[in-house]
Amino acid sequence: MAPHQIMQRAVELGAKGPEYGPNPRVGCVIVGADGRILGEGYHRGAGTAHAEVDALAAVEAEGASTQGASAYVTLEPCRHVGRTPPCVDALTAAGVAEVVYAVPDPGAASGGGGEELTSRGIHARQFDSSAARDLTRRWRRAVQQGRPYVIAKFAATLDGRTAAADGSSMWITGAESRAHVHDMRSRVDAIVVGTRTVVRDRPSLTARPGGKLASRQPLRVVVGNTAADVGMEGENVLALQTRDVNVVLAELADRDVRVALVEGGATLMTAFFAAGYVDEVHAYLAPALLGSGTSALGDMGIDTMGEVLRLTDVSISPLGNDVLVAGLMYEED
Repeated sequence: MAPHQIMQRAVELGAKGPEYGPNPRVGCVIVGADGRILGEGYHRGAGTAHAEVDALAAVEAEGASTQGASAYVTLEPCRHVGRTPPCVDALTAAGVAEVVYAVPDPGAASGGGGEELTSRGIHARQFDSSAARDLTRRWRRAVQQGRPYVIAKFAATLDGRTAAADGSSMWITGAESRAHVHDMRSRVDAIVVGTRTVVRDRPSLTARPGGKLASRQPLRVVVGNTAADVGMEGENVLALQTRDVNVVLAELADRDVRVALVEGGATLMTAFFAAGYVDEVHAYLAPALLGSGTSALGDMGIDTMGEVLRLTDVSISPLGNDVLVAGLMYEED
């Protein structure tokens, strides 16, 4: 197999891992000197074996040798002790001759594995892969920024209204859009809303992909000065009595939240945008008009088109009669 095919296989393996949790999705393929795949592995979540260790174990289970083999991995092997030992040590002990990684690890403690391997006499090199970058994009951004990756999500009419003048908002979008939201919820660590949204809509904030309650639910976060009084029923609820988004993100980071989905309302959403903390936008637009009511966003202090916030890497997806416009609020490296 050609190097790009092997790396693509590693990406496919990595995609099997969970999108939620503090760790990235990583895949690894061990290839012998003759080009034959000896073993494959991927990371299944925090506390489990990293992809490299998983792949090396697969080779051992087959009774094969890793001496002189090449390891293709989607993310640079870590060099620090976390919940598991450093992957550079496992690769060194396995006697691999070469390590090919797609994306550098941006972590201050975990990064630099390539240089460490080189210092040990193991040939380490980067083989760029856009698919591998996509696989780890949110995780890398969170690590680089030192805070959770923030997705701002809202459903609106074509004239940008998220609720009618009387406060009613169910339902602006159709069933397909709502199903898409539940799938998204199942793949994030936390859902964040303001107290007004809780009082007005009484949302459950649960993830129900396919109409069924997911076995793993995201942390449900209520933000506002009266968050403790408003609250929500059930477990896995965090009430943060603050309007400071810096405090919110710090609290979430302390709880190993890597990806947070901010669902509203307009005041909270605006605060995240104004602070420059929104990384990705998901706007579900319905072919409907209200003319009055609540806007998706409030005043962010933008007075001229020269200061307008524009999305990058934009995708447009039809969802029944609705349209999902998604994009990034930053330029990818």
